[in-house]
Amino acid sequence: MEISLEVIIFLVLASGFAGFVDSIAGGGGLIQLPSLLISMPNTAPSLLLGTNKLPSFLGTLGATASYLRKVKPDFKLAFVMAIPAFIGSGLGASVATNIPKDAFKPIILFMLIIVAVYTWRKKELGLVEDFRFARRHQVAMGAIAGLVIGFYDGIFGPGTGSFLMLILVAIMGFAFLQASVTAKIVNLSTNLGAIVVFGINSQIMWILGLTMAIGNITGGFLGARWALKGGSALIRKVFLVVTTLLILRLAYDTFLRG
Repeated sequence: MEISLEVIIFLVLASGFAGFVDSIAGGGGLIQLPSLLISMPNTAPSLLLGTNKLPSFLGTLGATASYLRKVKPDFKLAFVMAIPAFIGSGLGASVATNIPKDAFKPIILFMLIIVAVYTWRKKELGLVEDFRFARRHQVAMGAIAGLVIGFYDGIFGPGTGSFLMLILVAIMGFAFLQASVTAKIVNLSTNLGAIVVFGINSQIMWILGLTMAIGNITGGFLGARWALKGGSALIRKVFLVVTTLLILRLAYDTFLRG
C-alpha cells in the first residue's frame, strides 16, 4: 500500500499529540484513530484498528516507564486487572469486524456523560487517596473491570483510558496520579492483546504503525513529565477536557453524521 509523505507526516504529528494526551489522562484514541480514518478513508476499518494499536502500545510503554521513575503504582491490582484485560481485548479484537461499531455509540456516550458530570461535581475526587473497599473487593472489581474494558478496547477503543480512570478513582478511591500509571499498565495489556489477534490476522500495517510510534513515544514522554509536575490536580483537569471532547465527538457521530 502506497502512502504519501504528507499523510505520513500528518499521522506522526497526530500520533504525537495523541501520545501526549493519553499519557496524562487517557483518551489518545480520540485523536489517533480518527486521524487514521480521515487520512485513509479507503482502507479497511479492521486494518486501521489494528495499526492504531501498535503506536498506542509503544507510546504507552514509554509513558509508563517515565511514570515508574517517580510514582509507585499498585502493581498487584494492575496485574490482576491486566490479565483479564489482555484476554478481553483479544476477544474483542477477534470479533471487531463482525459487530457494527454504531451499536455501541449511544451506550458509550451515555456512560461518558455520567463520567464527566460525576468528576466535575466531585471537585475533591482523585486529589487524595480515599479507599472505599476491602482489598479482596478491590481485586475482584479490578478483575471484572479489566475483562469488560479490555473487550471494549479490542472491539472499539476510544474512551478506554477514561473508563479505567473512572474505576480506579471514582469507585476504588485512588488519587488521579497513581490511577494514571496503574491504568497505563492495564492499557498496555489491552493493546498487546489486540495486537496479537490483529497481527495473526494480518490486520496491521507494521511499517506505518512503527513510524507513527515515533510520534506517540515522544508525545507520551513529554506528557508524562508534564503530568508528574502538575500532579493529580492537573490530571483531573485534562481528564475532564478529554472526556468532554470524546462526548462531543461521539454525539456528532451518533446523531449528526449522515
